[in-house]
Amino acid sequence: MRRLLTPGWLAGHALVLASVAAFLALGWWQAGRAAEGNTLSWAYTFEWPLFAVFVIVMWVREMRLTLRGTRADESAPAVEPRERPVITRRVSPATAATDDADDPQLAAYNEYLAWLNEHPDARPGDYPAKELR
Repeated sequence: MRRLLTPGWLAGHALVLASVAAFLALGWWQAGRAAEGNTLSWAYTFEWPLFAVFVIVMWVREMRLTLRGTRADESAPAVEPRERPVITRRVSPATAATDDADDPQLAAYNEYLAWLNEHPDARPGDYPAKELR
């Protein structure tokens, strides 16, 4: 329990207490406006206390994780990065040539895709053709 009484945690406790008090006060203020006839304020009357509950739940969660001694992000096992998968589709050159002959934009786009496939570490902005930018 002493871990939760350090200056950093005490500042956090004060911030949570101030936030909850502010959210409840805002909910009370919206309830007064709703009683005066502002129908939109009815939604805010219930929304602000929900924010207060959320702050409390998250703060209790952080305290429990600290007392337990492990953080949620540290409990996950380390994963080594893998290479990006390359998804390809086999197309015969004769079929690709007939498709490209009908549409010059399609031909330029297929050329662009072929260049990207040949340069897997390149970004799309590195493509040398100016008309696709």
